[in-house]
Amino acid sequence: QLQLAESGGGLVQRGGSLRLSCVASGLYFDYYAIGWFRQAPGKEREGVSCISNIDEAYYADSVKGRFTISRDNAKNTVYLQMNDLKPEDTAIYSCSGGPWPDGQGTQVTVAS
Repeated sequence: QLQLAESGGGLVQRGGSLRLSCVASGLYFDYYAIGWFRQAPGKEREGVSCISNIDEAYYADSVKGRFTISRDNAKNTVYLQMNDLKPEDTAIYSCSGGPWPDGQGTQVTVAS
């Protein structure tokens, strides 16, 4: 069964760090770009970062310089390293890409 599974969320203080993981089941993971998205309560879903199949990385302006996306194709995994977290980063983070249905997401809460 094709699926994406996110993990690594949690509660941190302002300025703290978290590393999110997105693990894909199945084959040909290295063929596809994978993106991270987030949705805060009462707000629209927004794109946070994306990594192409040749490791080109893209970031929303709001996270540039603080977040780093990377991938390990041997582990079918994309990571999102989040540093200097702010309360406005609080949201459910999910990954999406390729033939996989979107995952359930992982909650990130940043306390002020």
